[in-house]
Amino acid sequence: MDFAYSIADLVISRAGASSISELCLLEKAAILVPSPNVAENHQYHNAMSLVEKNAAILVEDKNAIENLINQAIGTIFDNKKLSELSKNIATLAVENSAERIAKKTIEFL
Repeated sequence: MDFAYSIADLVISRAGASSISELCLLEKAAILVPSPNVAENHQYHNAMSLVEKNAAILVEDKNAIENLINQAIGTIFDNKKLSELSKNIATLAVENSAERIAKKTIEFL
């Protein structure tokens, strides 16, 4: 995945927490397609937290067949939008998150 991410100008992804974390750290413009098959629709809520900050684009799974390709093509040719998404998603990155979680866990014990 490191090579794929390194050459990508735009990433189309589900909206799980790990995927979003990677996209933030890598400063990648993204179209998020939340899985409708998760508990309490949490991927939709994850995606919306980025969309509200103009840090990602949301295409709902039920609309993906009709909208995803056109949205991706439109975005990939819009350098201003790509730059804006990349800049905004980068502000949400949390570096060393695994280490931070481990430290808090140890402190709790």
